[in-house]
Amino acid sequence: MKFDPKVHTPPGHLRHRASTRLKGFDYSVDGAYFITLVTYQRAMLFGEIVDGNMQLNRRGEIVQEEWFRSTEIRKEIRLFADEFVVMPNHIHGIVWIVDDESSHNIIDTTKNDITNDVGANGRSPLHNQPSIHMKPKSFRSFVAGFNSSVTKRIRDELNETGIWQRNFHDRIIRNDRELDAVRNYIASNPGNWAEDNENPIMEKR
Repeated sequence: MKFDPKVHTPPGHLRHRASTRLKGFDYSVDGAYFITLVTYQRAMLFGEIVDGNMQLNRRGEIVQEEWFRSTEIRKEIRLFADEFVVMPNHIHGIVWIVDDESSHNIIDTTKNDITNDVGANGRSPLHNQPSIHMKPKSFRSFVAGFNSSVTKRIRDELNETGIWQRNFHDRIIRNDRELDAVRNYIASNPGNWAEDNENPIMEKR
């Protein structure tokens, strides 16, 4: 699937492109955000792909449980089963920030005075960020909370640490066409694992 290269980073190439985080954009406003979180050093922590299907181990189960448990803690967040996947060494998901239960708005960035951030990487570190700079009902606070809860549960239950890479990749979903493309990408991710850029086997080819 192809996205407009002037606006998007193709999902399968997120690791090799600059972030599409928008400079000056308010990441607490209503809308949908596509996120990829990768394990530390791309370690295969969450399970394995068998016949095109993801088989979660206990770590992977914790990741999945904590993703959807986030809606119990953050009432402004909406998450849906067909918009999330756990892979052996990363996850993809769509995060909705809404004002009420009926609000599912696609962000119209044409109404904001913003430009694409094409700096060194533009990605948001998940650690060492002073809480004073993080809005309590923002996309970034959701990611930090999810990251922290997964790390804590895996440490407490399995006595393991070093789960996530420090940075994450995100993109604002700007219209219905993009939303459909991202949903399809998420759904097809396990079946396309052999060609996934996060698959360490790809580097050996």
